[in-house]
Amino acid sequence: MIARHLISKNIIPLKTSDTGNIALKWMDENKVSHLPIVNNDNYVGLISEKDILDLNNYDEAIGNHNLSIDKVHVTESQHIYEIIEILEKLSLSLIPVVDNHEKYLGVITSQSILSYFSSSFSVKNPGGVIVLEMSENDYSLTEIANIVESNGAKILSCFLGSHTDSTLIEVIIKINKTEMDSILQTFARYNYVVMATFGEDKDIEDMKERYDSLMNYLNI
Repeated sequence: MIARHLISKNIIPLKTSDTGNIALKWMDENKVSHLPIVNNDNYVGLISEKDILDLNNYDEAIGNHNLSIDKVHVTESQHIYEIIEILEKLSLSLIPVVDNHEKYLGVITSQSILSYFSSSFSVKNPGGVIVLEMSENDYSLTEIANIVESNGAKILSCFLGSHTDSTLIEVIIKINKTEMDSILQTFARYNYVVMATFGEDKDIEDMKERYDSLMNYLNI
């Protein structure tokens, strides 16, 4: 997945002649803390809520002030992993997308990233989640898949996470079954360490709580 496929059409960029009050109003309406500034179709920069709050006069044009953030952006062909890295590193609520001539194309929001992962990696599909911990040297997706499939299930998606200053990794797999006892027993026989499991439930509120717990666990 690349940037051009993740662009949100709902957020209107600011013009240099727009005031701080207008910027704050649009940020509140879109539930973001940053907005792009354009001059005609050319990308000028990214203004933050803090930049505006630091202004002495909210009625003054934002183009009259310096921005605290560099002219950060991604190009339309950059991969989603690069985009996530920039969003996380700079603590951005969105990031502008430009073409090769720095013509403004739109923005990618944190919410659009979450929606992509939710739809593309089977997060909302019925099934269960198993979190395994192991050494990097012991990781074998083939063996993990064989264990799951030997119990009549399929892996829908798989994520890897690393520990700081450690050779241990976490393998998070989403499977297409909610009954996981036999799978967990097989993992135990193969000496896998199961850190956590998340299952589905018919109760709507309980299912939502489990989904939210998983999102927090993945730190998305």
